[in-house]
Amino acid sequence: MAMKAQEIEDLIRESFPDAKIIITDLAGDGNHYAAEVIDESFRGQNRVQQQRAVYASLKGKMDGANGELHALALTTKVPE
Repeated sequence: MAMKAQEIEDLIRESFPDAKIIITDLAGDGNHYAAEVIDESFRGQNRVQQQRAVYASLKGKMDGANGELHALALTTKVPE
């Protein structure tokens, strides 16, 4: 089952309410997305810690063959 970009943004926004979030559907199929998440809470964390926090916010939507989201290219940053 495919996900909509807004659903992905909504899940991420629950954990990062003040973040700038940009979701791009890479293939037009609702299964392959890119997300850029810019949030102050990432300051002091390394890239792996930042990305783990975002993946956790997806609440299992990417888990295994039954996940609703097949692929997410993730970029995380702190605001400049």
